[in-house]
Amino acid sequence: MPKLPVIHASRILGEGTRFAVEQLDLEFSNGERRTYERMPGRGRGAVIVVALLDPDTVLLIREYACGLHAYELGLPKGRVEHGEDLLEGANRELKEEAGYGARRLRRIGTLSLAPTYMAHQTAVVLAEDLYPERLPGDEPEEPEVVPWRLDDLSSLIQREDVTEGRSIAALFMARELLRSGAL
Repeated sequence: MPKLPVIHASRILGEGTRFAVEQLDLEFSNGERRTYERMPGRGRGAVIVVALLDPDTVLLIREYACGLHAYELGLPKGRVEHGEDLLEGANRELKEEAGYGARRLRRIGTLSLAPTYMAHQTAVVLAEDLYPERLPGDEPEEPEVVPWRLDDLSSLIQREDVTEGRSIAALFMARELLRSGAL
């Protein structure tokens, strides 16, 4: 495994309400020096929830995606709040966005968005043994809940309103782990 570059300097170039940009002065093991920019990680992390209504059906939500100015169909997801662990945050997000809680939650992996310039990582959580419970969330409108069969992911990813990579990857991760019996 290659030796990690040495960080000689780090500075914040700009900071918004949700994102910051950090500049790093790096030296690689061969002596090459470069300046990189990245979005550093903030807070306690994020979760994305694969919630199984039954062994064959996952709950998706349709919500507004500001970056695309469109409605997207994907999995419940969000930040882990102060004082929560990942599984508590996943259960809260599930209750806020889908109107269900889970009696059994398991972390099944981690996804990154764009690791060459973002430090952000998202924990993938499988939620089972669901029960109805809604918590108020921070969404301006209640997301629509859409049940989807796990054995029909091929038609899901062909839809124009399904483009969010974390949701697609998490669904395939969960389906393959469930098929293999590893869970």
